[in-house]
Amino acid sequence: MLSIGNCAETLVEKFSNSIGLPFRNLLTEEDIQSAVQATGVSWRERIFSPSVTVWAMISQVLDSDRACRKVSAKIVAHLVFMGKQACSDDPSAFCQARKRLPADVLPLLARQVGNRTEEDTSEMSKWFGRSVRIVDGSSFSMPDTPENQKEFPQPSEQASGCGFPSAKIVAIFSWLTGAVIDASIGSLHVAERTLFHRIWECLKSGEILLNDRGFCSYADIACLLARGVDSVMRIVQRKRVDFRRGKRLGKGDHLVIWLKPISRPEWLSQDEFNAIPDEILLREVQLDTHIPGFRSKKICVVTTLLDSTVYPKSALLDLFLQRWDVEIYLRHLKISLKMDILTGHSPEIVRKEFWAHLLAYNLIRGLMGIVATTEGILIRRLSMKGTLERLSATIPMLGQADPDIQNKLLAHMMLRIAHDVLPHRSGRVEPRARKRRPKSYPLLTVPRHVARRRLVG
Repeated sequence: MLSIGNCAETLVEKFSNSIGLPFRNLLTEEDIQSAVQATGVSWRERIFSPSVTVWAMISQVLDSDRACRKVSAKIVAHLVFMGKQACSDDPSAFCQARKRLPADVLPLLARQVGNRTEEDTSEMSKWFGRSVRIVDGSSFSMPDTPENQKEFPQPSEQASGCGFPSAKIVAIFSWLTGAVIDASIGSLHVAERTLFHRIWECLKSGEILLNDRGFCSYADIACLLARGVDSVMRIVQRKRVDFRRGKRLGKGDHLVIWLKPISRPEWLSQDEFNAIPDEILLREVQLDTHIPGFRSKKICVVTTLLDSTVYPKSALLDLFLQRWDVEIYLRHLKISLKMDILTGHSPEIVRKEFWAHLLAYNLIRGLMGIVATTEGILIRRLSMKGTLERLSATIPMLGQADPDIQNKLLAHMMLRIAHDVLPHRSGRVEPRARKRRPKSYPLLTVPRHVARRRLVG
C-alpha cells in the first residue's frame, strides 16, 4: 500500500507539471514551503499538503466551475492517472485542508508574486524612472450565513433575510504591471480610507501614489510625503480651487500653500497630528479632458510633484487618465476571475478565497510580464482575458504531456499571448447602459423561508 507521503508528493508533482509550470518563475515549491514555515504552524503528513492545498485553490479560481467537489474529483483523477492509490473524493477533505491552511500564507505569496513581477520588469517602462501605485476600492458579496452576516453585514437599506453579506476592499495596484501590491478587506461600515491606511506601509520612498478624490486629504498627503512618497490626487469636490492665487506655472497650473486643518482626523493620534507640518507647498493643476463619454470635462488634481519642467502638465494629464486602468484591473478580478461573488460560508474561508483570487490574478499578470519583457512591449498592452483563456486551454494538457510536448505547448501559449495585443482605442465611446433586459421575476422582499411557507400555505 502506498503511503500518504507518496500520494502527496505525486500530487505536488502533478500540479507543478500542469498549473505550476506556466508560473515556475513566479511561484515555486520552495516559496510555498517558506511561507508556511514563516507562520510557525506545523503540518503533519497528509494528502492535502500545504503545496497541494495552495495549488488546488489556484486551480479552483482558474476553473469556470469553482465547486469544491470538482477540486476533489481532480485530485482523485490525478492519483489514478499516475497509478497511485485513489483517496476519497469527498470534498470535505479539501474543505478541511483549506481551513487548516494558515491565514497568512496566501497574502504572503500574493504580495511576493506582485513584487517579483515588478522587479522583473524593465526600468525603462517606469514613469520618469519612478514606480507608480494606484489605489482604489470595490466590494463583493458572499453566501448569506449567520457568520458572514456578523462579520460583513449586508447593506442597511436591504431588508433582513433578503440581502447578502458584502465586503469592502481596497487594493494598491502597480501602474507598471497591473499586479496587486497589497490589499485590505473589511465590512461596508469601514471607510475605504481606513482600509487604505492599513496597507499603505507597503508604499516605499521614491514611489508615486495615484488616486481619486476619495483618498485626498491634507493629513494623507503630509503623512505620505514624510515617508518620501509623492501624491497625485484628484481634489475633493467641496474644495474650491482659485488659480489666481499662488505662484503661476502656466494656464491652470500653480503652486499654492495648503494649511493644516484645525480638527484632528480620528485615525491619527494627537502626537502624530502634532508632527504634521502646519503648511505644505503643493501644486494644483486643472486637466482638461475633452474626451467623449467622460462625465468630467475638467479635473483638478493636487500633487507634490512641484517641478513643472520635470513633470509637465501634459504628462500629469496622461498619467491621471491612466488611473482609470484600475477599474479594468478590478473588473478582471471580479468578472474574469469571478471574485464578485465568493462561496465561503465563514469569514475565515471568505478571506482565504479573496487572497487566492489575488494570488491567481498576480500569477497571470506575472506571466504577461514575462511575455512583455521578452517581446519588448508594455504589459498593459496585452490582453488579460486572452491570457486567462489560453491558460485554461493549455493547463489540462500540460499535466499529461512529456517534457518535450510541455515545452512546445508553453512556447505556443506564450507566442499567442504576445500576439494578443490590445488595439489603441482613442476616442472609443460606449453608452453606460445595458441592452439585454433582465427577466421579469419579482424581487424577494421577505426571507426565503417565509416566502416558501406562503406558497405551501
